[in-house]
Amino acid sequence: MPLQDPLPTLDDSAGEHQAIADRDPPRARIKFGGLTDTGKVRGNNEDHFLVARLSKSMQVCKTSLPGEGKTQLSEEEGYLMVVADGMGGAAAGERASALAVGSVESFVLNTLKWFLHLSGRDEHALLAELRQCLERADRTVIERARSSSALQGMGTTLTMAYSVATDLYIVHAGDSRAYLFREGELEQLTSDHTVVQTLIDGGAISPEDARRHKRRNVVTNVIGGSGEGVFAEIHKLALLDGDTLLYCTDGLTQPVDDDAIAEVLEHHPDPDDACAALVDLALGRGGPDNVTAVVARYQFDKQGRHIH
Repeated sequence: MPLQDPLPTLDDSAGEHQAIADRDPPRARIKFGGLTDTGKVRGNNEDHFLVARLSKSMQVCKTSLPGEGKTQLSEEEGYLMVVADGMGGAAAGERASALAVGSVESFVLNTLKWFLHLSGRDEHALLAELRQCLERADRTVIERARSSSALQGMGTTLTMAYSVATDLYIVHAGDSRAYLFREGELEQLTSDHTVVQTLIDGGAISPEDARRHKRRNVVTNVIGGSGEGVFAEIHKLALLDGDTLLYCTDGLTQPVDDDAIAEVLEHHPDPDDACAALVDLALGRGGPDNVTAVVARYQFDKQGRHIH
């Protein structure tokens, strides 16, 4: 469903939304919620999610000035949101998604230079690091799978979002999804890396046919799986005041169409309430799979001050 006001253009060579330059970006306040449920058919939950706030700190160890021992926090904050949907026999899928989310968490904490002012070469370095983040998760899952025959072939989708001020970066592999809800309109930001999506793109089947296709659950690009190597789909987006982002697994999008998702986001401004309503909607339509939803609503202070 197209937005009334188009998003920044997508660079075909890099798969990135170009952000709007802002020398003095506004401060962000994010309200977020997250919820996962096993559903009504599966015996265990192979979905995992993570929401984290990142902030710089400085502890003054020794000084000739007053304040020795104090810890100071930077006003600049970053946010990280991840959803993952595991696949594999027995508990292997659950292990794969947990490993992937844990790998992302470790990479962002210890490696990602998230606190840089994102422009020029710094931004190119960040994009390279985001790709490395997915590649490291891929290696982590594959190496663990090699340690046990019961885990061989396990894999997981992974959709990760990272934001600082109005800049949002999405890194994605699989058929979990990221959506933007802006001014009453819902747009899917990520692509489904599936057999049926390839058929849709080639004109062989319609989106309606895809919902009933026997290979609708076959994912073509995952973390882990049968061999090392993952394609990192990356998007960059300039956020606006009032934007809502939804990250979810296919346990939501298989039984619930985009119009119904948009209606929930429209009528549930609180992110926790929105997540609960989305999960309940999926369960009410049979709950055929594990279902996970993470919702983040953004507010910006245009004068560059914190919103309290």
